Amino acid sequence: MSSTPVFHTIGLIGKFGDPNVAGTLHQIADHLRQQRQLRVLLDESSARLIPNHDLEVASREAIGEQCDLVIVMGGDGTMLNAARSLGDYETPILGINLGRLGFLADVSPGELPHRLDEVLNGEFREARRLILHAQVLRNGQVTGEADALNDVVVHKCEVARMIEVDTFLDGRFLNAYHADGLIISTPTGSTAYALAGGGPIIYPSLEAVVLVPICPHTLTHRPIVVNANSSIEVVLNAATTTQSQITCDGQVSLAIEPGDRVVIRKKAHKVRLLHPVNHDYFKLLRAKLRWGLSPEASPFI
Repeated sequence: MSSTPVFHTIGLIGKFGDPNVAGTLHQIADHLRQQRQLRVLLDESSARLIPNHDLEVASREAIGEQCDLVIVMGGDGTMLNAARSLGDYETPILGINLGRLGFLADVSPGELPHRLDEVLNGEFREARRLILHAQVLRNGQVTGEADALNDVVVHKCEVARMIEVDTFLDGRFLNAYHADGLIISTPTGSTAYALAGGGPIIYPSLEAVVLVPICPHTLTHRPIVVNANSSIEVVLNAATTTQSQITCDGQVSLAIEPGDRVVIRKKAHKVRLLHPVNHDYFKLLRAKLRWGLSPEASPFI
């Protein structure tokens, strides 16, 4: 927890294509400028949602370079998008959750502006989350690359077909998976697609990555947790005829062909997430996963 306010320029990013974010965005912008006398930069895509405003508009790159704090309004999907674009700048990110309870955006609009003032006064918890970088190599040339805060997924595009991928860890052969795909997940993403695929929940601060096969043909193929410093290489087997691709955070897709090599490493920079001082990861897990509910409170009965 910090005790010294260090914020002078604040960036604002709203959920893409959602005009309902305008009210919260105006509320935060007015508070920052009028009550805190801070400079505010509005993300270009968010500016298109609000036709009548007098805010300074900036690119995502300018926000990363100039802002001391970025406030993201939306859900976890909006947070993932912002985190990928700001990861290289290590700009702190605070999430305002405008949808359902999120793992990343955990401040509700009803807690404004006092939660925001707490953060601006230095009262917050900071979590540094590792981010992955994936490259697609074809004949030694990079054909595509992208970052992922949650996961990199190598998967089939066709229904009811499987792919075969050979997986290497630090240059050593690990396994050949015959499955619908393979999830390479960070601890942040361990509660997303990887969890649905039978993977473990990994505490966010751990330096680890989990590999989770999706519906493997061989039932003994189980998830495996490896050191985050490992270089992971996934090769789409040349005999594979099923159309395939890789997807980063469920938002960025890259085409792959048989024989292509997907190299995945953690980035040197980390994503900095700010949480209120009362943030409790285990309480969040209980709420999201409905742990410890009485039978009367269960939604499945």
